[in-house]
Amino acid sequence: MVAVRGGSSNDLGAFLRAQRASIAPQDAGLPAAPGRRVAGLRREEVAVLSGVSADYYTRLEQGRERSPSAPVLDSICEALRMSADARDHAFRLARLAPRVGRDNEMISPELLQTMDAFPHAAAYVTNAAFRVLTANPIATALIAPLQRRNTSVLAAIFVDPIAREYYVNWDEVARAAVSALRLAQSFVPAVPEVDELVTRLYQRSDAFRGMWDDQRVAGLSATRKTIRHPDVGTLELSFQTFDVNSSPGQQLTVATAATGSASADALALLGTLGATRRQEHVQPDR
Repeated sequence: MVAVRGGSSNDLGAFLRAQRASIAPQDAGLPAAPGRRVAGLRREEVAVLSGVSADYYTRLEQGRERSPSAPVLDSICEALRMSADARDHAFRLARLAPRVGRDNEMISPELLQTMDAFPHAAAYVTNAAFRVLTANPIATALIAPLQRRNTSVLAAIFVDPIAREYYVNWDEVARAAVSALRLAQSFVPAVPEVDELVTRLYQRSDAFRGMWDDQRVAGLSATRKTIRHPDVGTLELSFQTFDVNSSPGQQLTVATAATGSASADALALLGTLGATRRQEHVQPDR
């Protein structure tokens, strides 16, 4: 089965075209001439702004040139006013990003120690396909409703009917998830599990397909989610996601609530429930 990669084998060119179309001339410091037929920037304008030849930039968009140097790509990203996440994605598509190791399932002792430093938060580690590798008791209980039928917390957003009840701000969460998955798909070398997930969601979810095709990029560094949990009610949480530098592809996600809030009390209760269920799970038969 072939994974969906933005509908084209020329991923970098397609991404550059989408970014170029989204930049108004005045945003790039160019005059908006009357009668202009192109909504965004012209190829020639991007070339001038980035200091490369128009022929070279055209070849990049058309896929006839696929190996720009880091300085050249950086100049093009600057000309296209890319965000940090979009710039990172462009570098990955050009195969200039850090490589993902073959074994990214192992959790380092240092990372486990870091997770222990969040006793009042939900902390969990995922692989490049957002499959949970390990979670503390609070996180285990928090994401339990999404993991009953799915190994990937991201996949559940689109294929599990419970997700739209679980996430009160589902649309915001879904768009952030699609962007994060787009970034994950441009790891070098490609991660088969990520490609398989993209293909599955593209085929099974109209919502995913529409969001995937619009080429937006924004990572999961910070996200606010309102969760309606079946065990403790509604929680207002702030999610912070960190790349694990020692194991590219892994991410540590930490969900916290405002100190003294009802959501903080609910998280504490989830921790108790998670610890109890974990203890029951490992209890030996008598």
